[in-house]
Amino acid sequence: MSNPLRAVLATKNRGKVAEIRAILHGLPVQLVTLDDFPRIEAAAEDGLTFEENATKKAMRVWQTTRLTSIADDSGLEVDALEGAPGIFSARFAGEQASYEANNSKLLGLLRDVPAGMRTARFVCVAALVTPAGEVTLERGTLEGVIADRPRGSAGFGYDPVFYLPCHGKTVAELGEEIKNAISHRAQAFAGIRRLLEELVRR
Repeated sequence: MSNPLRAVLATKNRGKVAEIRAILHGLPVQLVTLDDFPRIEAAAEDGLTFEENATKKAMRVWQTTRLTSIADDSGLEVDALEGAPGIFSARFAGEQASYEANNSKLLGLLRDVPAGMRTARFVCVAALVTPAGEVTLERGTLEGVIADRPRGSAGFGYDPVFYLPCHGKTVAELGEEIKNAISHRAQAFAGIRRLLEELVRR
């Protein structure tokens, strides 16, 4: 193949882009982002599920570019909060809320919840739209518990408060190599990687 496959990541989130690039490293694919297409407005994340939002974001990019388009929607589900913040994870403390504000609100709501009832999971659903408009979804989850305070400085989002008992660390303490091998996003994008490999071979 004379030119690499070009694929658009439907995001401007630098932390997310860095993770996805690391997970997909080594593929003969040119990955670009919405920063390369400033005229494309981000799709409204008004779906009722991660699957709906991921599909909406990928389809918005595909409709404009007709290139392979990839998007994900991810969030945190806390059992003691009946699955919240879920699809509202990024704006849990309000529109344009900072990571710190979201984490602070979460820890405040769980202040009186005992350790044994602080179970939670990260969820990621990734959508890939081929140049022909075919949509495929991949899902990944990472089980853990919510810590009593933030720990670690790596990662982003809820990583500092998401504790993994099997590692004895929060996700923000793991380091990129381990995180990108076990995370919910790594699981979902393992499937996306296989789909991209198939597209490259066509």
